[in-house]
Amino acid sequence: MNTAAAFADFRTYPLISALSGVQALADRILVTWADTRISPFHHQWLRDNCPCPQCVYTVTREQVLEIVDVAEDLTTANARVDAEGCLCVDWQDGHQSRFDPGWLRAHAYDDESRAERRAGKPKSRLWKSDLPLPVFDYQALMNDNDALLQWLLAVRDIGLTQVRGVPTEPGSLKLIAQRISFIRESNFGVLFNVQSKADADSNAYTAFNLPLHSDLPTRELQPGLQFLHCLVNDADGGESIFVDGFAIAQALREEDPESFKALCEIPVEFRNKDRHSDYRCLAPIIALDAVGHVSEIRMANFLRGPFDASVDEMPRLYRAYRRFIAMTREARFRVMTRLNPGEMWCFDNRRTLHARNAFDPATGARHFQGCYVDRDELLSRILVLQR
Repeated sequence: MNTAAAFADFRTYPLISALSGVQALADRILVTWADTRISPFHHQWLRDNCPCPQCVYTVTREQVLEIVDVAEDLTTANARVDAEGCLCVDWQDGHQSRFDPGWLRAHAYDDESRAERRAGKPKSRLWKSDLPLPVFDYQALMNDNDALLQWLLAVRDIGLTQVRGVPTEPGSLKLIAQRISFIRESNFGVLFNVQSKADADSNAYTAFNLPLHSDLPTRELQPGLQFLHCLVNDADGGESIFVDGFAIAQALREEDPESFKALCEIPVEFRNKDRHSDYRCLAPIIALDAVGHVSEIRMANFLRGPFDASVDEMPRLYRAYRRFIAMTREARFRVMTRLNPGEMWCFDNRRTLHARNAFDPATGARHFQGCYVDRDELLSRILVLQR
């Protein structure tokens, strides 16, 4: 059974356990569930989350109530479970709130419920050189939302995917990227052409080898997803190389915790400059989220400025930096393969570092097109498809 919480959301919530009892205390309500779990809900929290049309605009499902407009010492006049199994609260100021049990259980904040939610959150699946590469079919992704969802989940959880059967006409990349959302434009354009040219404004547009890196670490927010679509690849060399930056960070955390700590704490400046632009960003190479999990790798040696650290920290930073780059060169982490015409990479640019071997333009043409989509758009599209 799925239940919906009045106007609180666009989603529905499974009825994991029915409400079996309610006890009103001085500053909270204790809810007992049919599976014997007990969840306390403070009066302020319940009133703040009232889903009624006075508190939530029914069109946007966004809150209009501000808790500061409710008395801080607000108490209940009555609390009960109604005939439909919902929690009903009559407040002393005359307001009434009604909470769906599925929604209420999904947002309960007792220790057990919070631990349950943390355990149920999506987790990155770390990989090394033996990665079974997730491969998807272009036509299926363009026409089948179930196939699209499976692709996006793989991008989210693994961070590296390949799509085959993509048309090789220039601009075809735009159509599949827009199956996720709008494309993020940069100073390189909406779609950028990766091919060797004499007036290159990036090492990517040469025949040089490119070491493992993330794109645009010079931006405050690095692009979330990167797409690279092969139109022509007749030149010798130019193989693609990938490593899971999260897996390397985890290995570094276990094998050399001091170096891991240094790369999380000491910021490094990255610079991307040409004749018409000059982007700079100061940030740690390894970023952690609010609960201490690795959330981002920021790395491109060819876009790095001189280190600016204290005299005491400089040796520590160099030691950690050298160790990190050395690990990206270890065979245990590296996936290397050649991209053929009609094939496309889609990977998490803030996780999966990518590289390219040098190629010889005298042996044939090599033309890739690329673009970016932010990670937020990926996560939003997944949630909409799931609901």
